[in-house]
Amino acid sequence: MDSTPRPEAPAHAVVPVLLAGGSGTRLWPLSREHYPKQFLSLLGQLSLFQNSALRVGAVEGSTPPIVVGSHAHRFVIAEQLREANARATSILLEPHGRNTVTAAAVAAHCVAEEFGEDALIFLMAADHAIPDQPAFERAVQAAARAAAQDYIVTFGIKPTRAETGYGYLKAGAPLGTGDFYAVESFVEKPDAERAQAFIDQGGHYWNGGMFMFRCGRFLDELRRLEPETHDNSLQALLKGRRENGFINLDEEAFTGCRNQSIDYAVMEKTERVALVPLDAGWDDVGSWNFLERVPAGDAHGNRSQGDVLMIDAAGNLAHSSGRLIALVGVQDHIVVETDDAVLVAPKHRAQDVGKAVQALKRSKRVEAESHRRVYRPWGFYEIIALGERFQVKRISVKPGHKLSLQMHYHRAEHWVVVKGTARVSCADKTFILTENQSTYIPVGNTHRLENAGKLPLELIEVQSGSYLGEDDIVRFSDAYGRSDTAQKQNTIAEGVTAAAQAG
Repeated sequence: MDSTPRPEAPAHAVVPVLLAGGSGTRLWPLSREHYPKQFLSLLGQLSLFQNSALRVGAVEGSTPPIVVGSHAHRFVIAEQLREANARATSILLEPHGRNTVTAAAVAAHCVAEEFGEDALIFLMAADHAIPDQPAFERAVQAAARAAAQDYIVTFGIKPTRAETGYGYLKAGAPLGTGDFYAVESFVEKPDAERAQAFIDQGGHYWNGGMFMFRCGRFLDELRRLEPETHDNSLQALLKGRRENGFINLDEEAFTGCRNQSIDYAVMEKTERVALVPLDAGWDDVGSWNFLERVPAGDAHGNRSQGDVLMIDAAGNLAHSSGRLIALVGVQDHIVVETDDAVLVAPKHRAQDVGKAVQALKRSKRVEAESHRRVYRPWGFYEIIALGERFQVKRISVKPGHKLSLQMHYHRAEHWVVVKGTARVSCADKTFILTENQSTYIPVGNTHRLENAGKLPLELIEVQSGSYLGEDDIVRFSDAYGRSDTAQKQNTIAEGVTAAAQAG
């Protein structure tokens, strides 16, 4: 147990803001656009996002966090908070990515609305690993003292190696009580020689993208330095649609904000910036080389997770999601297996994995976007087989949940219940199905599936038809706010018909 006495928290409330957007392309094939790295359990049972929410929730004097994330991930965010027994003050949904200064701006306006301009905002990414909680909390309290004096604080990560993938901060003279410092300079990502020189000189820290500031102070600086972003971000919040516990930011106003990082927009221009050192085992889990920081699993420096066999192999990083990986006579490689893709790359090319994702996107390959298992607010579905004019899925529905009332223009469906109890609505009939019973949903029939029992409902769905895309769904009503307007229904019908004819 840490025995270091903790200073008292300032009177200002500390409001954590978790930035949960991003796609994590360098951790492909485990990280996908629809289920990126922040929601993956890479370092234990909980995801990086869940650990971040619990970490900031344990800080003395803090409120539940505000989460800024993608509209596409809204149900994953809500479900992961529920699973971790955590809650959020607000969940702000971006219509698309707009870099960190816009996320910080809308969060600051939200904090001003919820807590007032004297609240202290603690801005951090939701996909970092910080294992030393006591050291983390001491740094947060030091930053809170600096922010209460109207400094805009950046956290400098104590470097453990000559890393070329991060920007650096050079510390200046001590400020205040001596546990925070002036920032002499912001340094772009260096080459290997310059990075080593920073380590040798000392006084240099990694720029970890974590900040703390008084809400009103930040908004004043934003208004001075980036007036368009200040005004448009406020309008994005005020005009946002609030439903089902989410705030959907207004797209037009949001798009009017600058696509720029908070470092370029504010931190490098403000006159009152301070640095608080953080030595808590921080890692951004940015590429597969993060496994290098995991203790070696054998005498040859191999590190692995899952079902992995190494023979005459050394210095490898391997991750199996299910199937056996066998490495024979291989050195210094990354091998990652999922149920639909395998990555093989030399370790020194770990930063280039994102290039594979871009190539997949150019080829319109689904492997860039989603796994075979796709999560929905009611549970998940998993693609088992896919061929010409047919698709087979495994569907799992949580107790008390139901799918939308919907119809399809181009496919029929057969449902076979393998576990639990289903309530099925089809056309004008509603009936119960139990294990080993089945039903047929004709093309064009309005239908709905509901878990009527207290155990997870699992069924096999066989789709058949001329077009099997996920956009051949017209929702008439939905418990999760996803129903389509009549105009949108017509647009979907026309688009699906055109796609089917083109195919």
